[in-house]
Amino acid sequence: MPRHKSAIKRTRQNARRAERNKAQVSKLKTVIKKVRSSKTKEEGLVSLKTAVKYIDQLGTKGIIHKNTASNQKSRLTKFVNKLK
Repeated sequence: MPRHKSAIKRTRQNARRAERNKAQVSKLKTVIKKVRSSKTKEEGLVSLKTAVKYIDQLGTKGIIHKNTASNQKSRLTKFVNKLK
């Protein structure tokens, strides 16, 4: 356990941020599953639009790496374009 006042505060901050990041990554997984579960192209395009926006936000904030965000967007777009 930390003994210095600043180290104690840093531990609290890290716990709060880790919890926030965990929630955002969990929501990301849900959004991706929604795109993957779409059956029609129209439905897929609607869910893809929200997914791309959310992926961009997380990539900008640094919660996920920018290249990871780009790869996910590319994969989801390819998936939706294959739908009929």
